[in-house]
Amino acid sequence: MQRYFINDRYNDDQPVVITGEDYHHIIRVMRMKEDDHIFVVFTDNTSAVACIETISSDSVGVRVVKWETETKELPIKVAIASGLPKGDKLELIFQKGTELGADRFIPFNADRSIVKWDEKKAKKKLDRWGKIVKEAAEQSHRNVVPSVTSPVSFKKLLTLSGQFDYTLVAYEEEARSGEKGNFSKTLSSVKKGQSILVVFGPEGGLTEKEVELCKKEGFLVCGLGPRILRTETAPLYVLSAISYQLELMR
Repeated sequence: MQRYFINDRYNDDQPVVITGEDYHHIIRVMRMKEDDHIFVVFTDNTSAVACIETISSDSVGVRVVKWETETKELPIKVAIASGLPKGDKLELIFQKGTELGADRFIPFNADRSIVKWDEKKAKKKLDRWGKIVKEAAEQSHRNVVPSVTSPVSFKKLLTLSGQFDYTLVAYEEEARSGEKGNFSKTLSSVKKGQSILVVFGPEGGLTEKEVELCKKEGFLVCGLGPRILRTETAPLYVLSAISYQLELMR
């Protein structure tokens, strides 16, 4: 069944009404009719199976049939900070990272970022990114749509790092030197409900200066195995490893 995020909390006294793009998707794309069933997710992250009861020219009315009880979210909150890469790599990270359970995406301007953020196109870009993570969250049957921030400076990223319980920076030179314990140790220490920020460089990686600044802020520098991963591959590797360690092994 298709999943839709409702921009409201559930209220027994009010009908659940779906409008806008989701209405269009239900009627024009999925061609659903009355008595068909869908999943709905409310702003408090509760979700349920719902039955379509009414269809008008611009809205669909649904009734909750059965609440979902199984959690779909990672037991910890994972934020992915990516140095701005070229092309559509960032959108790939947003889409696949959402499917793998990321809670937050923080793009940042790294020293080796070739792409520069254009403020004139900011709203259009952010709207597109928001749509990408929403659709990926629906497809992967999540209860949370990850947040995507407007790109920040590296200095601002370091300031934001204080919000997290654990902070890691993936650095290819650590991988080359054989470091392989910091990521594993972190996953062994983190507790349910805690948060992790993982920083990744753009093409060309982070500079030594950036890594040193991370260290001064308390980041653990980690390698991700013997192979050097692309900027769009490394975040997905990390999220997959977190899921395996904290969901499949516990």
